[in-house]
Amino acid sequence: MLRPPPPTAIPEPARPDLPRHIGIIMDGNGRWARRRHLPRVAGHRAGVRAIRQVMEACNDAGVHILTLYAFSTENWQRPRGEVTSLMRLFQETMDGEIDELDAKGIQIRIIGDRAKLSPRLRETVDECEARTVHNRANVLNVAINYGGRSEVVEAIRELATRGVDLRTLDEATLSAALYTAGLPDPDLIIRTAGELRVSNFLLWQGAYAELHVTETLWPDFGPADVAVALGDFGRRRRTFGQVPETPAGGAAAGPAAGPAAGAAAGPAAHAGADAAHGTAIASRAG
Repeated sequence: MLRPPPPTAIPEPARPDLPRHIGIIMDGNGRWARRRHLPRVAGHRAGVRAIRQVMEACNDAGVHILTLYAFSTENWQRPRGEVTSLMRLFQETMDGEIDELDAKGIQIRIIGDRAKLSPRLRETVDECEARTVHNRANVLNVAINYGGRSEVVEAIRELATRGVDLRTLDEATLSAALYTAGLPDPDLIIRTAGELRVSNFLLWQGAYAELHVTETLWPDFGPADVAVALGDFGRRRRTFGQVPETPAGGAAAGPAAGPAAGAAAGPAAHAGADAAHGTAIASRAG
């Protein structure tokens, strides 16, 4: 199980009411193209353009750890031509954006099973990670050939191979064996295009994430939509299974102070985190 380099820094959000880590299921590229009578690849290219402004909006808002769901393990079932176009787009985007990402202090981490990627794409991934490994301003995780179930299965297999007694396996040990080891779990997962499912994305890490679903298709998702999602998150009360305290006057307490307070109150394994700014890698087939 090949992992990206560990995070060099864990940049904190600008305010306690912001998520430390945002995960985004970038859905709707295909529908965006279809409504415009364009080929699907045009939707994917439009999705790449959307990533830049969303990353910048997250950074400007004060969120600095971001995980983007670019290509799932199930997406290999798409038509061969579309898959080939997506892989070419990943390559082109990393080649074209690495200078700016590095200049802005963004650490790039690719999560997912790299074995099925082309040798050239794997080499580019390695180069991007090595070049940005010491950057500390933001963390950008890009999930390519990623599946939450397979991540957990492969992590447990690796632990068994290393001689870990699985009868005593605990949450902290398993979390440390995942692609996201060293990062807080996502506090907020955004899904575009209106589908009400998580699609095998960060299943372990997202156990206590707040979900924000919007009908907006990914290529149309922009800074205003980021602001809406962050506002929605700020109004959520995060109890992590506990009973919220009621003030003496009997009125319900206001929204939780944010992920820092929630993480301290809840299980340690369910802390949150992830966002970045700059430019991007490629958006999930939608």
